[in-house]
Amino acid sequence: MSMYMMIILLIGAGILVYSLVYTLFVAKERKAVRGDIDTELPDNVQKHAYLRNPVFLTYFIFFLILIPMVIYFSLTWNW
Repeated sequence: MSMYMMIILLIGAGILVYSLVYTLFVAKERKAVRGDIDTELPDNVQKHAYLRNPVFLTYFIFFLILIPMVIYFSLTWNW
């Protein structure tokens, strides 16, 4: 396995571990709030609704990884 692929693998694994820990933390926090009514969103999330949205964040990270890979392979491919 090349060094480039090892770096990409470690970055991906780091993102997965961070996502799992963050999800477990949020789930514990939501379990602490009992009741049928949803709680209000924190002020930071309300101010930055698009930046804190995990769907948009996932797309941003995906393209942040995809674009350098496309550039790398287009420059190193033997035509």
